[in-house]
Amino acid sequence: MEYHFQKVAGVKSVTSGYTGGSKADPTYKEVSSGRTGHAEAVEVEYDPSVVSYETLAKLFFEVHDPTQLNRQGPDMGTQYRSAVYYANDEEKKIAEKLIGELKANGYDVVTEVEAASEFYPAEDYHQDYYEKTGKQPYCHIYEKRFNK
Repeated sequence: MEYHFQKVAGVKSVTSGYTGGSKADPTYKEVSSGRTGHAEAVEVEYDPSVVSYETLAKLFFEVHDPTQLNRQGPDMGTQYRSAVYYANDEEKKIAEKLIGELKANGYDVVTEVEAASEFYPAEDYHQDYYEKTGKQPYCHIYEKRFNK
């Protein structure tokens, strides 16, 4: 996800990490075990005068598969669940609206919409992963799902 969000004008920073679980300061190894309750996630800081939350949320739904339950591509487990963690009621409404549009277009969306909780940045070696490794994204391929 980080790779795609970093390309958007108005995005100031994207941090890979973990959220939605119960373990404080989890490590990648702990999260990947599936026992912390956390999901792998990104925290996006952006300038709302340049890019809207809705634009970013649409991108989220177009670079991951919101119909896959507890997996993304070859990665399986609850830590790979499809989830939007909102910061306020407006973000929640937008996420729910977009899910409604996807469902109306025939997608069986399983994305959870939850209030944001503590976000824990991943280890340094998980930040800017594709830039560091020179690889291309393999489980987050852009697919247009919205008409606009």
